[in-house]
Amino acid sequence: MTGTDQHAVVVGGGLAGVTTALELADAGLRVTLLEGRPRLGGLAFSFKRGDLDVDNGQHVYLRCCTAYRWFLDRVDGAALAPLQDRLDVPVLDVAHPGGPRLGRLRRGGLPVPLHLAGALARYPHLSLAERASVGRAALALRRLDPADPALDGLDFATWLSRYGQSARTIEALWDLVGIATLNATADRSSLGLAAMVFKTGLLSEKSAADIGWAHVPLGELHDTLARKQLDAAGVRTQLRTRVTAVTRTPEGAWRVDTEEESLDAGTVVLAVPQREAHGLLPAGALADPDKLLDIDTAPILNVHVVYDRKVLKQPFFAALGSPVQWVFDRTASSGLPDGGQYLALSQSAAQDDIDEPVSVLRAKYLPELERLLPAARGAKVRDFFVTRERTATFAPAPGVGRLRPGARTDTPGLYLAGAWTATGWPATMEGAVRSGLSAAQAALAALGRHREHPLQEAA
Repeated sequence: MTGTDQHAVVVGGGLAGVTTALELADAGLRVTLLEGRPRLGGLAFSFKRGDLDVDNGQHVYLRCCTAYRWFLDRVDGAALAPLQDRLDVPVLDVAHPGGPRLGRLRRGGLPVPLHLAGALARYPHLSLAERASVGRAALALRRLDPADPALDGLDFATWLSRYGQSARTIEALWDLVGIATLNATADRSSLGLAAMVFKTGLLSEKSAADIGWAHVPLGELHDTLARKQLDAAGVRTQLRTRVTAVTRTPEGAWRVDTEEESLDAGTVVLAVPQREAHGLLPAGALADPDKLLDIDTAPILNVHVVYDRKVLKQPFFAALGSPVQWVFDRTASSGLPDGGQYLALSQSAAQDDIDEPVSVLRAKYLPELERLLPAARGAKVRDFFVTRERTATFAPAPGVGRLRPGARTDTPGLYLAGAWTATGWPATMEGAVRSGLSAAQAALAALGRHREHPLQEAA
């Protein structure tokens, strides 16, 4: 091999790009990682607001997210983003006729699917008949194959209604989970992706849905620790570097042009959003590159509220009967001084709110927090701000599966990575890391370098 053959350029420093770069470097390639932003981490990052460390959005993962857990281990960050001992989600319904009612989705120690039977039997937000219908739908869901292309064209809500799921059941259970994981309501979600989420998270292993989240700013995991490991692996990381073109050289290698330099490489991985990848793809790389433009996006809004006192005792909860979806206590990880409390509201499928002025969102969400948390009614709001990710994820709409490309392109040496590629997962941190592993595996195989896949089930 020539020096160029052994050089790989990864475009994009999100989780997909960082994963690809680490895997290629660990296999012995010389790797350059190019990122246009001044930091790594893609859409899962943190920033400073005064003395606060703020995550742009509340990101969680599940025990079944084996790729993201591998990533945390690889950057020495697993201890900073621990998992629950057991799935336990407080669910507060403030629209109940008898007044606010708290329920919990908590798993037991029995085998699947009995591990959730006790929680379902005690779940107060559904009637006895609705709870029974959930069990029947779950058994039917277990029989589905998420990889079946026929499921991609159907919407999840239609399937749920076929199996007797009422509008209330969809709202209080299926969408409670689905909106947070798919970033869409059941009627806007591919049955294939929904089946993958629920089968893997709730119906595979009893501990699969145990929730984990960062107890430090995301930037410490996805930027600081990731950069440290990239440096240790010998990766040359260039931030604030925008790639302008990817072309073939006369010798058959790849040339990656930035605003400052041109790099020649035998391998190039585009680990950027689908529209950016479309703009960089050379002719002939995909049979129908415009399919990438048909992969729609979906927004996520995060509402940040700093109170002058503690108003929430739980680390997080989900809400029903309110526009509020999930609320997390970010006080410790943000560095907030003693005495106050910092709450982050994670609002997925936020098409209706994403462009609203802060004043409108403040008038909407502060009264809702007072409905949900009585202690907030006498508390002073020290700070209120929002973070908006208008293209946070790809939209998991029916038919999206046929639009998502694999890691390999039709041009040797050029690969794709990103949560929007054909990982089988929705747009999650897990999907992003899986895409990076797939791109690296494909590139190494083409170079004749065998490297065992980090995930045992994918080996």
